[in-house]
Amino acid sequence: MSTIYKSDSGANEIQRRYRENLRSWPVPAQQLRVPTREGETFVLACGPRDAPPLVLLHGSGANSTTWMGDIASWAQDFRTYSVDLVGEPGGSAPSRPVLKSEAVALWLDDVLAGLGISNTRLVGMSLGGWTALDYAVRRPERVRELVLLCPGGIGKQRFGWMFKALLPRLLGRNDPRASARLVTGLDGPELEPILEEIALTFDHFKPRTERLPIVTDAQLRALTMPVLVIAGADDVMFDSAETDRRVRQFVPDATVHLLPNVGHAILGQTDVILKFLQDS
Repeated sequence: MSTIYKSDSGANEIQRRYRENLRSWPVPAQQLRVPTREGETFVLACGPRDAPPLVLLHGSGANSTTWMGDIASWAQDFRTYSVDLVGEPGGSAPSRPVLKSEAVALWLDDVLAGLGISNTRLVGMSLGGWTALDYAVRRPERVRELVLLCPGGIGKQRFGWMFKALLPRLLGRNDPRASARLVTGLDGPELEPILEEIALTFDHFKPRTERLPIVTDAQLRALTMPVLVIAGADDVMFDSAETDRRVRQFVPDATVHLLPNVGHAILGQTDVILKFLQDS
């Protein structure tokens, strides 16, 4: 477990907090453990068993609690599956499949097979957005609709924020919440609990550091399913203007919302996404 954490004690603390947060999950859920070639994958299944499937993929440094504010709405119309990405601080194995390969898609193949899903709607955020996009490119026949929140893989990845985040630490003024505020773009007293959770996670967790592969224009053109992309205009991690331009130019059936004065963290889009999924 410590391969993705800074220490075993840190890993235990993150897992303890995760279990505690899951006790506040707002709707009834099955906790499933799906065997895959990358190790066991933890999934929370909610909603009517006979409803159409909706698979949710969170971002880096996160887990299924990402969807706490959305799940009560989405689980009314869909059988939702909140999947903990392998190699992230959730309930799945610490394995990290190589991004510049088919390994991530093969892992998701195993997850869907274990859940009995032949095709599905996908919602992905950040690294989970890249994962969903990569899967839709490689397995278009298995994706009915695609929703990408602040996704990697379309606009250029930015690294300038890393220097700004590290500079206070080098000067002896380390403030993890300030770094979390810089990366997410979140600010305000009501958002302090979210920033505190992010800061505590990255005290113990070692995130992936490799650059996310960028999909080609031809691959974007081949996405024939309805696609919704929501990005923040002030995202410090990805070039959202380029994401907006490329999706509008190349994806045949695309809806793009570029949110002004919003950074990498996308909040408050529950109803927008639900309407897209219902209407597509």
